[in-house]
Amino acid sequence: MTPRNIRLYRAADYPRMPWKNGGGITQEVARNPGGSSAAFDWRLSIAEVAQDGGFSAFDGYQRIITVLEGAGIQLTIEGHEQAPLIPREAYAFPGDARVHCRLLNGPVRDFNLIYAPGRYQARLQWISASCVFHSAAPDVLVLNAGNELVAQVNGESHTLHARYDCLHSHGQAGLAEYRLQGNIDACMIELTPQGT
Repeated sequence: MTPRNIRLYRAADYPRMPWKNGGGITQEVARNPGGSSAAFDWRLSIAEVAQDGGFSAFDGYQRIITVLEGAGIQLTIEGHEQAPLIPREAYAFPGDARVHCRLLNGPVRDFNLIYAPGRYQARLQWISASCVFHSAAPDVLVLNAGNELVAQVNGESHTLHARYDCLHSHGQAGLAEYRLQGNIDACMIELTPQGT
């Protein structure tokens, strides 16, 4: 198993910032090392959506969105209405698309992965039970969307105490073992640079 550098991001410390279009508030969870909120290869964030309206454009990026809290949303992308998006369902769309969001029944919080598809491949999945998985991705992130979660990386335990705490496992490409324990409600993201 390859050695990993582990960082724990605490939800209480996430910086809050306005959306690019001023229509809401985002909390930044994590981004690629060395990236800024304006120029990044990948970024995870949690957005508070309090009213219907348009999404910010991220030219050259791909987006994957999931509802964390609230009844859900309905997206209209480039004039085409999509099926309602309810919690723990993921939906991908181009970052430069013209997107309008309609709340289904009140405000929501959503989770966003925004990444540069020319530089990274991304995989996102929700996990709802204790499990063991292996990944060779250089960057693996686990967002805890439930109560306390214990994540083992190559046998070393790390505790995510609060909702929306996030574990970031970074290292050279090579197989690593991940074990999630507890009452699991978590999102796992694998990010691999293109060409590796």
